[in-house]
Amino acid sequence: MNKKRGLGKGFGSLLPEDFDSSVMLDRGERVQKVLIDSIASDPNQPRKSFDSDSIDELALSIKRYGILQPLVVTEVSGKYTIIAGERRYKAAKKANLTHLPVLVRTLEDLEKLEIGLIENMQRVDLSPLEQALSIARLNEQFNVALPEIANRLGKAHTTIINTVRLLQLPDFARKALEDNKISEGHARSVLSLKEHLNHQKTLVDNIINNGWSVRQAEAYAKNAKLNPKAGNVKKLEKTDKNSKYQKNLEDKYGAKVKISTKNNGGSITFNYSASKEFIQFLDSLSKN
Repeated sequence: MNKKRGLGKGFGSLLPEDFDSSVMLDRGERVQKVLIDSIASDPNQPRKSFDSDSIDELALSIKRYGILQPLVVTEVSGKYTIIAGERRYKAAKKANLTHLPVLVRTLEDLEKLEIGLIENMQRVDLSPLEQALSIARLNEQFNVALPEIANRLGKAHTTIINTVRLLQLPDFARKALEDNKISEGHARSVLSLKEHLNHQKTLVDNIINNGWSVRQAEAYAKNAKLNPKAGNVKKLEKTDKNSKYQKNLEDKYGAKVKISTKNNGGSITFNYSASKEFIQFLDSLSKN
């Protein structure tokens, strides 16, 4: 006797194993495979030059793993214009791919997304890194040039450039910025040392652990670039600690203080400009 087939396996059991479930999505969310010959670059793409070595490396990766992230395109008369994914497109051509995975967006969809991003960036509670990510997305995925982004936001072009550069921070500095342990001003000093990772780490540690101000961070970065050898790091830290001790002594005794160190010795000098200040300083010492 044949057993009755169960009906409790769900809708998925009615589909073949190789069924592409993406066809169940709305067309705007569905990844489609289209002929690479039907895809073209956007003539208004703000980025005109691409590093050939990085394209070659990406082409090798695509040959091995395929396209991991679909391109975003718009369709006009059966042809597709790239909105996001220019590098992947160029690398795929080098890898001799015949088809590419794409997400097709209408111009109306893109306009809505672009307006939403602009409105999002105008929020006062948006963190510096969130602003940087939004700017980068507008620039790279929606082909909006940085000067145009600055114009739409009512900000200086240099401000937009400095904000998007925050994405170049090393991971530990980005985490510190996200956690509000360093400020955007601190982050710019860290960025100025991008060719000296050891100094970047030392600077972030001192900002967090010793409460360095932006001015102190800038001074450290300036000295570190002039003295890039790792052996100078301790010297720079020692100089800054002396500044901290000088400030504490000045607040305590009401006199100008200079600390000079040499090898294992040194001196502390108290300076005064009037006899009254000298008397007040002596009184302060006698009370301790």
